[in-house]
Amino acid sequence: MSGNVTSLFRGTAAHSPSMAALTRESGGEAGAGPVDFCIPCNPYFPTPAMFDELAGRLRDIITYYPSGADTITAELCGLLRLPPQCVAMGNGSTELITWIDHLLVRESLAVPVPTFGRWTDQPMETGKRVDMFPLQESGGFALDLARYAEFVRARGTRAVVICNPNNPDGGYLHKQTLVRFMDAMADRDLVVIDESFLEFADAEAEPSVVQEAMLRPNVVVLRSLGKNFGLHGIRFGYLVANPALAGRVRAMLPKWNLNSFAEHVVFMLRDHGPEYAQSLHQVRRDRLEMASQLSALPGLTVYPSQGNFLFVRLPVGAEGTVVRDRMLTEHRVLVRECGNKIGSSSRFLRLVVRPQVDVRRLVSGLEQVLYGSRRGAAVPEPATGTGYSSGTAAVDRLVSETNGAGMRALADRPAGPPGLAAAPAAGTGMPLPAAVPVAPAAALAGPMPVPAPPQAPQPAPAPQPAPYPGPVPVPHPAPAPQPLPAAPAASYAPPAGPTPPGVPAHGGLTAAQVRGTNGLESVPATGWPNAAGAGRAG
Repeated sequence: MSGNVTSLFRGTAAHSPSMAALTRESGGEAGAGPVDFCIPCNPYFPTPAMFDELAGRLRDIITYYPSGADTITAELCGLLRLPPQCVAMGNGSTELITWIDHLLVRESLAVPVPTFGRWTDQPMETGKRVDMFPLQESGGFALDLARYAEFVRARGTRAVVICNPNNPDGGYLHKQTLVRFMDAMADRDLVVIDESFLEFADAEAEPSVVQEAMLRPNVVVLRSLGKNFGLHGIRFGYLVANPALAGRVRAMLPKWNLNSFAEHVVFMLRDHGPEYAQSLHQVRRDRLEMASQLSALPGLTVYPSQGNFLFVRLPVGAEGTVVRDRMLTEHRVLVRECGNKIGSSSRFLRLVVRPQVDVRRLVSGLEQVLYGSRRGAAVPEPATGTGYSSGTAAVDRLVSETNGAGMRALADRPAGPPGLAAAPAAGTGMPLPAAVPVAPAAALAGPMPVPAPPQAPQPAPAPQPAPYPGPVPVPHPAPAPQPLPAAPAASYAPPAGPTPPGVPAHGGLTAAQVRGTNGLESVPATGWPNAAGAGRAG
């Protein structure tokens, strides 16, 4: 195994190797695979009794065709109390992302990064413009919806995606704040809220926006079943939208796009609701304990999460691919190194929440790999860490240098050292450049913070921008927003229409820049990890 680890990961640049591939590499013996902290699924569901029931039906399950998708969807909707005409079930959420891109995304899509890789790669593969909004490491990768809405309008993006909780960091947005954002985007073609990991959240009693999505003409909510049911291999998920949107997707799906395993599991759920609820409760408890144990490791940063995974930054001096390979070869523990995720770097790992017996093995392995014998330790000395890594620093430096003018702006500057500007000092963060102030409209009032724009050397008052078009209902009274300070005189003015391809909006990057080109001519991809790699997923 040890000699082939690196080649296994290089051969699956879009993701980690499958458990089947790792098991084959270990000799193909049952139970030979590693302890899995990579694939984010529920370790407590299905129950052993449910697996026994599935095993007893195995011959019939794999011998015969399943029922049509309408039959399986009707059963699921009965459990979830959703109207079937508002639901489309797919062979995994990735199939639904593909159809959303083909049917509902016309020309451009905005997505915060880092996030699930199919939301960036799928539309790029079909020639769409992908406007990436970098989440700031210095801000804990939190998504500021006010700035994101401003970015969408400045860029002229027609479709918008938000993952809640976000993958890989687990960041969470409260329901009413998200509803106000959806209404602020009422003039966009499409708003997608990916709730694939929402079942594991406990920040609110009712966190989903599926009910609100069914009442709006341009909102789609994506939900996963494999992740929360602990059954990635079955491949099933669903979307919820108004009947017109859901019907467009449903009409394109094959009649037997769902397999017999998916059908049997869906029809078993009615009798196993209490076990499922208990499994989610246990994952949430394990998340707290696991975060506490990891936070005790010197120099390791653990970000708050509402998913069934934790996003961690390795100590200074540790390289994620080395830690990943050593954890697998020396400790039989599989972790997700995030260097191939846009907006992240190899200093970050995503670790799935698992039972405490497995977490003790993970922590023990990390201690030995990171701080073991000085000669073989991934970290020369225990460190406190810094507030920045090479991956997100590269994004911010490029944004700051171009100031929205594109890669040509760099070429027009006087000759200097090759590559991007020097990284900021350790422990410092580089925020996004000055932003167009967001109007204090009802759409984004209340708990959503609106950062003040940075001060310019010679500030000058600027006119207050118009609020987002259309009335936006606010379900609960919200405190009056604080007046925004005037924008600097040199603040970026959004274009009158959509920004042409190859030119980034203020505070964002084009897909071409991330790939190391301005779309017209080749330029170096210095400073961006794995810039040449096309695959960034899961």
